[in-house]
Amino acid sequence: MSDRTLPAGTTPPGTGSPARPDAPHVDAGDVGYSKDLKSRHVNMIAIGGAIGTGLFLGAGGRLAGAGPSLAIAYAVCGVFAFFVVRALGELVLYRPSSGAFVSYAREFMGEKGAYTAGWLYFLNWSTTAVADITAAATYAHFWSMFSDIDQWILALIALAVVLTANLISVKYFGEMEFWFAIVKVAALVIFMGVGIFLVVTSHDVGGHTPGLHTVTDNGGVFPLGMLPLLLVVQGVVFAYASVELCGVAAGETRNPEKIMPRAINSIMWRVGLFYVGSVVLLALLLPYTAYSSDESPFVTVFDQLGVPGTAGVMNFVVLTAALSSLNSGLYSTGRILRSMAMAGSAPKFTALMNRGQVPYGGILLTASFGVLGVGLNYVMPGEAFELVLNFASIGILGTWGMIMICSLLFWRRAREGRVVRPEYRLPWAPYTQIVTLVFLASVLFLMWWGGGVGRTTVACLPLLAALLVGGWFAVRKRVLALAAERQD
Repeated sequence: MSDRTLPAGTTPPGTGSPARPDAPHVDAGDVGYSKDLKSRHVNMIAIGGAIGTGLFLGAGGRLAGAGPSLAIAYAVCGVFAFFVVRALGELVLYRPSSGAFVSYAREFMGEKGAYTAGWLYFLNWSTTAVADITAAATYAHFWSMFSDIDQWILALIALAVVLTANLISVKYFGEMEFWFAIVKVAALVIFMGVGIFLVVTSHDVGGHTPGLHTVTDNGGVFPLGMLPLLLVVQGVVFAYASVELCGVAAGETRNPEKIMPRAINSIMWRVGLFYVGSVVLLALLLPYTAYSSDESPFVTVFDQLGVPGTAGVMNFVVLTAALSSLNSGLYSTGRILRSMAMAGSAPKFTALMNRGQVPYGGILLTASFGVLGVGLNYVMPGEAFELVLNFASIGILGTWGMIMICSLLFWRRAREGRVVRPEYRLPWAPYTQIVTLVFLASVLFLMWWGGGVGRTTVACLPLLAALLVGGWFAVRKRVLALAAERQD
């Protein structure tokens, strides 16, 4: 049977009755939002989702742990991240929704699926918020004026500033993300321009002459073997954790059918240019042993150059990246939680909206976990980032898995003639979804196989499953009652 979408009302092969398209799905959580996000906002939100803390802070420790082979991990994970966002893009073109994949899970998997998808996404961003404020506090310590201030205080200030801005309106969120993304992209373009110049001219960088020999003279592409490459994959997946954000933003965008394909398609070349290109340049400029998890690798390079002020400027850039990620997390979870609350699977207060048409209840719930992160920074400032990174990775894997399952079920309904796929599609379906799900499962296995914090995190999965099951039984009656009301 071909993969061609059947028009509504035709008879699928092997059936004896005409296929009838399903009635359009209506999500109560989509009501009440403004449509103030413009094309430039969504395009920059897509960029901001593809460039974040995982690159600016996480790449340093991963380069030290895996060497230049880190570029391969970024490339492979980037391909699967593109598949995920392309699958979400097809669903968005089918039906834009601020509830995004939670709304699609509700349509294709039922309320249990929506409940699971929503709370896994909340796990992702509530823990990522901790990672972001930890990163922001770490960056701030670069400057002497902040070096004597406790890390937990700086983390609290970062949370308070971003939370305040996020609660005003979606227009302010869009503008903030637009300029955050401009700063990040401009900085990476400048870094790559400087890096290419240094490599081409063999200019001295901290006593090292950059070039291919920097890799070959220090153990090659795999200086520590293949195992470290496999073990950093879960951390690299975290770097792409925000790519699905543009799908959430579609619900507050005018003409998403025109804006979204351009924004999503551009993610692939940005991944190749900014992630893979940056890591390759970092490996050519300095030996992988020069980098560490305590400092952004970009700051390390400019510091080694000895140019006054450049390291401070780059540190400011990576600080904005952390704040941008935190801003995005508060935005997206606010919308997801409202979709869930309107269906009964999240606390009622998370459905509340303010005069600026912002779902402040859900945003405040996520921010409250950020406050717990402030406490974590007080208790264990050295390990806070790595610890929450692993739990965030679990949420990311679960969210991406749910997106691909929704995409697979959507493809199957299209084959049955119950829905019509848009012209903008995930290529090579259903094989793309299946291969991506296998990849996500393998990342989970690698987390366990690597031991340490990763194994501990995977070992907590039965507890997470028990919490999800217990939570479902706690909200089931309300969810089913609201579902019955909608049907009436």
